[in-house]
Amino acid sequence: MTPTAGRQGTHAHSKKTREHHVQNGWWYISLLSLLAGAVTALAFAPLDMIPLALLGPALLYLAQHGQSTRATAWSGWMFGLGFFGVGVSWVFVSIHVYGAASVPLAGLMTAVFVMGLALLFALQGWLFGRLCRSVSWLGFVGLWLLFEWIRSWLFTGFPWLYLGYIWLDTPFSHLAAWGGVWALTLFTLFLSIGLAEAIRSRRWPSLLPVFLLPVLVYYLPTEQTQQRDQAPLKVALVQPDIPQMIKWEGAQLENLLQHQIQLTRRYPDVQLVLWPETAIPAFYYEAAPFIDDFLEELDQQNIALISGFPFIAENPRDRSRSIFHNSLGVFSHGSGIYHKQRLVPFGEYVPLENQLRGLIEFFDLPMSSFSLPENTELRLHAAGHSLASTICYEIAYPELVRKSAINSDLLLTVSNDAWFGNSFAPDQHLQIARMRAIENGRWLIRGTNNGITAIIRSDGSLEKEAPRQQAAVITGEVPAMHGTTLYQQLGVWPSLLTSLLLLGIGFLRTRP
Repeated sequence: MTPTAGRQGTHAHSKKTREHHVQNGWWYISLLSLLAGAVTALAFAPLDMIPLALLGPALLYLAQHGQSTRATAWSGWMFGLGFFGVGVSWVFVSIHVYGAASVPLAGLMTAVFVMGLALLFALQGWLFGRLCRSVSWLGFVGLWLLFEWIRSWLFTGFPWLYLGYIWLDTPFSHLAAWGGVWALTLFTLFLSIGLAEAIRSRRWPSLLPVFLLPVLVYYLPTEQTQQRDQAPLKVALVQPDIPQMIKWEGAQLENLLQHQIQLTRRYPDVQLVLWPETAIPAFYYEAAPFIDDFLEELDQQNIALISGFPFIAENPRDRSRSIFHNSLGVFSHGSGIYHKQRLVPFGEYVPLENQLRGLIEFFDLPMSSFSLPENTELRLHAAGHSLASTICYEIAYPELVRKSAINSDLLLTVSNDAWFGNSFAPDQHLQIARMRAIENGRWLIRGTNNGITAIIRSDGSLEKEAPRQQAAVITGEVPAMHGTTLYQQLGVWPSLLTSLLLLGIGFLRTRP
């Protein structure tokens, strides 16, 4: 063998060895990122494994460190698959059980939904590799928060599973009153990625400020709003537990309304009764024969009833067609109608409606033709109080709730989580609602069809909650609050500017 042939053989062997290592590296990074995303999702309700929310992002950071933009994008997508695949797997329940899609079809649709959401983590990873050259941990933190904010409005938004929610039942939860869930997300990432960077670089002294954060947050003042000098509002929250399969059957309307009326009549010594989302499952003119006498009774007793119902209105652009809103109304001893401002795709409206209607039952769910309002009242007025109102997953939008809560006495939200069975969704939904109470320094009353109905204090703790999957009524006294939190005054902007600043520092530190 000639020397040239020997060198060629050695070169070929080295190339195969490098390809083998790269291939094994991709498998390792893929598996690590997928696992990191999955374990991060376990940190949220109902499992509340808080340390996993510190571990998961740290693992992703270490997996992306020093990698190419292609590798960081791929690892970000794999993280998103694990994160959303575990965290929002409950979408399968509504598609299969209530949308009547077969198991394979429901699984496919859930997978497409998860893969689509995971693209945001892929883009986040790509930008990390592109802008920060996979070196600066500050850039990683800034990009993560930036993408949580993007997720709150892109394509109407899906503001679910923000890292800050994990601190709800800890001594650090009051940070939300200072900067919202966004500030708690930053707090989480500084601890998680700061520790990962300290381990990687072994530069512990320079990261000492990161580990002083818990002490600083712990000693922040906890109360920024105060109770009004007036008697608390006596409320009754009705959880009717109406089976989803019969709720929209016209023949059942009278029975369903009578069921809720009888539950309400057991508690005559209250000032406000709350029925859940679409508790009146018909247009008002259809329900009036069965409910008008009861409403007159409530008026005579000075009891306010607030209930969800579908609202029909004239289409201002086409008077030959009506439009429909998912709404909340004050039906006695008060005034106001609130129309939902954030609709659930496929559940409340169908994108590409002309093409998708009729293909499968899931695209023809009851009341899936709602429209957005051109304007709506942000607060309802009942029993002498101003209530900032939201419907269903609107409570997950921090900025939407903040804007309506500033001049309110308390917060009110209704939902129908029966669509998601016994999955993680109802617990996650309650966790989100509790965070809104802290951010806005207001008590919150939450009415649902079959759970979790609750009265929530202004510090996010639970005053009362109803048992799940059964008809129940909970009562309590809810104080009116006044004053504003710093988050109410400034909103997301301080956290967003911090995110951009961190991203800028990360970008500058990695330039040649």
